[in-house]
Amino acid sequence: MYRLARTGGSPELLGWLARRADGWAGLLDGDGTVLQAVAGTARWPGQDAAKLASRAVRELTVRGARAYSLEADGRTALLLPLDGAGDGRDTLLAVVAPRPVPDRLATLLADATMPLGLAWSSESVERKRRRVDLAEFRGREAVLHLLMTGQLSIAHQVAGALRPRLPDPVRVCVVECTGGQRDEVARICADASGGRTWIVRCPVYARHLILIMPVEPDAVSAPGGRGAGAGRGDGAPLDRAVAELVEDCVVGVSEAVPLSDTAAAYRQAFHALAVARGLPDRHARFGSAPEPALVAGAAGARWADALLAPLLTHLPRRSQDPGSQELAATLASWLAFSSHATQHLKIHRNTLAARLKLIGELLGLDLNRLAGQAALDLALCIRAAPARHRPDVRREHTAAPDLDAVLSGPGIQDWAAQQLRQIAPAGPTAEETLRTWLRCEAQLAPTAAELGISVPGTRKRLVRLEAVLHRSLLRTPSARYDLWTAFRAADLLA
Repeated sequence: MYRLARTGGSPELLGWLARRADGWAGLLDGDGTVLQAVAGTARWPGQDAAKLASRAVRELTVRGARAYSLEADGRTALLLPLDGAGDGRDTLLAVVAPRPVPDRLATLLADATMPLGLAWSSESVERKRRRVDLAEFRGREAVLHLLMTGQLSIAHQVAGALRPRLPDPVRVCVVECTGGQRDEVARICADASGGRTWIVRCPVYARHLILIMPVEPDAVSAPGGRGAGAGRGDGAPLDRAVAELVEDCVVGVSEAVPLSDTAAAYRQAFHALAVARGLPDRHARFGSAPEPALVAGAAGARWADALLAPLLTHLPRRSQDPGSQELAATLASWLAFSSHATQHLKIHRNTLAARLKLIGELLGLDLNRLAGQAALDLALCIRAAPARHRPDVRREHTAAPDLDAVLSGPGIQDWAAQQLRQIAPAGPTAEETLRTWLRCEAQLAPTAAELGISVPGTRKRLVRLEAVLHRSLLRTPSARYDLWTAFRAADLLA
């Protein structure tokens, strides 16, 4: 019995008791609810046996007894209190056996209560620990979602129940782990930062950790006064220390930004991660580059407000229908993560499809086309731009320009020229590959057919271009929207 309790826990021990009794065995609480049970035999179905055991528990409670037996329909239910359960409530061992009861079964059950109680107690502690871990994971995920959608005050309120406090300004770091390393890497990151970094398990990518790090001097120290990279690059920044301490992990880091720009910093870190995969030290920081939303000017702000107005002023017909804020958050998540938005938003794929259909109808856009997606992404980024970059358009009385007029502005034109200059070192086929890929709605198979090469060959070309552009192309969040915008602006100038 003790061997079974150590190796298999309560399920194995209950199964052994059920076989010895030629019946059914389970654990019940004081109300007769079955907490755990093994399947019954064909002769004694588990459902019928559980009902008899629950009835016996109710009668035991009425009588105020500690142990009890109940006979019915040729079966006997035996109840004994579970010793050492330690879960703060009455837990009973119930066995339903055919009559006559096998010899010495009652003695065997009495002997089994101690190891079974110890096994159940340890399992209860583990279940509680998992519930606490899950609650903390959900809380941190909620804070990350609030930061991504710009709801700072609510994020600070929710984060107040956890630790550490949200830093400001921040760098966002995305760590890609191998296999089942994520929990261990999270522990290493927490130790290396001295508990000052906000660590979130990515809700979209099962191998990613998201670190929201305070912008501090480059050296970080582990508890006990030793640097995070003690013995392996002592005094290294946290992101580089993690790359050195954890073999096979890949690290991408954003620029230093205000906490309100967490969403932009996450995209930067994700793009840096695509570059880091091809580097020997598996680490890369995002290179400084202007964002199109920051150089769109007053014309871009008026265009974005006009384009998104039907969505932002939408009033649901029913109270259970999504409102404008929920639809805007859905659109932003879908543009960033594509079909993975269901994991990010914790909604069903049919719900996502219905919301996207409604958004397309409100805005009058085909969301299946890359051109519409790029326009919406630019508009959302303009509206989410920090106040210092968003011009005051309240005094403007002119009609809102169209997208081509915005892309013809000097700020966007300079930005587009800079993007195209980055492509030049990749050779003459780079621009052709990117333009074909965008023209084929960023789909590999049609792109390969139009280029006359294989799908793996097309993928390899795009992977090489990720290193040249310092941006992710094949995995979301992807730079395809920025590239579409840059090529469209360049074509307008030509």
